[in-house]
Amino acid sequence: MPLVENNFETPDALNADFAQQIGSILSTAIELNGAASIAVSGGRTPLALFQTLSQLAIDWSKVVVTLADERWVNGDHPDSNEKLVRENLLVGRAADARFFALKTSHDNAFDAVEHLTSSSEQPRMPFDVLILGMGEDAHTASLFPCCDQIEQGLNMQSGQRFIATEPKTAPHQRMSYTLPALVESKHIFLHLTGDKKRTVLHDALRSANEQEKPIKAVVDKAVVTLMWAP
Repeated sequence: MPLVENNFETPDALNADFAQQIGSILSTAIELNGAASIAVSGGRTPLALFQTLSQLAIDWSKVVVTLADERWVNGDHPDSNEKLVRENLLVGRAADARFFALKTSHDNAFDAVEHLTSSSEQPRMPFDVLILGMGEDAHTASLFPCCDQIEQGLNMQSGQRFIATEPKTAPHQRMSYTLPALVESKHIFLHLTGDKKRTVLHDALRSANEQEKPIKAVVDKAVVTLMWAP
């Protein structure tokens, strides 16, 4: 699939435009279906976006928020994506949204896959909005090229929505949505800042190997809109 590129002069300009796009999509979904779902990613890049989103005047009580992936740490751990979302997105007006956590009480992420899969609290799928990030190794969500689970995570015929992964080049076990669960989303955005990340992305898209460059697997199988600023 062709990548749709939206480039902005500054991160502030990106966040203002991006938040309005997301708000419009969620509001339309609520009007049509009575509910909306959004999956976001962690890291430092989306912090200002989350803070802008949290102030949007939409009916957040009808929105379910979840994560594309999570590190297997407690919710008060500095590396927790849930902590980041609760402190930066689920505040202000967005405090009324419901959050679906990927981290469970299981000690081992691999033991939690069945529990999450059978949970009645899951957000409505396909997601109305999915916001992905990307690492400098071209991983997205927690689908790392270095992990032994990458082939299973990218398998479009797996029938699985969740996968536990254990990257060799990053700390913590992870829980991630699988490629088939991610690419069915109605609106997929890739949120990047900086020239280095954009170079990594375009190099990945020229690669012939999706397992070595997992972001390529997403872009090859879905319409993805790049939101980029220096």
